[in-house]
Amino acid sequence: MELNQTPLENEIARLEAELLEKQKRLNYLRGQLPPEEVQDYVLKGSNGKQVRLSDMFDDKEDLIVIHNMGKSCSYCTLWADGFNGVLQHLESRAAFVVVSPDPPEVQAAFAQNRGWQFKMYSSEGSTFTEDMGFKRGNGWLPGVSTFYKKTDDKIVHISKANFGPGDSFCASWHLFDLLANGVNGWQPAFKY
Repeated sequence: MELNQTPLENEIARLEAELLEKQKRLNYLRGQLPPEEVQDYVLKGSNGKQVRLSDMFDDKEDLIVIHNMGKSCSYCTLWADGFNGVLQHLESRAAFVVVSPDPPEVQAAFAQNRGWQFKMYSSEGSTFTEDMGFKRGNGWLPGVSTFYKKTDDKIVHISKANFGPGDSFCASWHLFDLLANGVNGWQPAFKY
């Protein structure tokens, strides 16, 4: 903390440091969870053909799967738009895909309309999304799962996190928080 800061500025700096430490601790604890072997799920590719989870890794040993609620969710669209902007950075480290319950043809049209460059797969007819914990009852939930492909080609589920307003996976919320009136009831829209 700087010497010339007000008590309020000192408190803000202290809390920011605490948040960073808590995030490091959360990441550490997630890393302590035992990897869980998963089946080689079959989803649908953009052309409607079956694609195995193992094929989504491409030439990487790590895979990031975004669980997107589909075309009808403006919040999921906001997250996907953000991931599209950093796709090259993500793919320099791991394979990256978005999975939603929408049929492949709906996904393809929506992705083209949004200018998305990432690969999309449909979980329609699969238990993948539910098995990963992103479906409850009749509703889908947004989030992320990470996977690792072992040298024997077995796939393990490493970690997961839910998405929601204010989470650390969407920069927009944090930038709005810095405005005079904060988020102020803002909600994402498909067009502005």
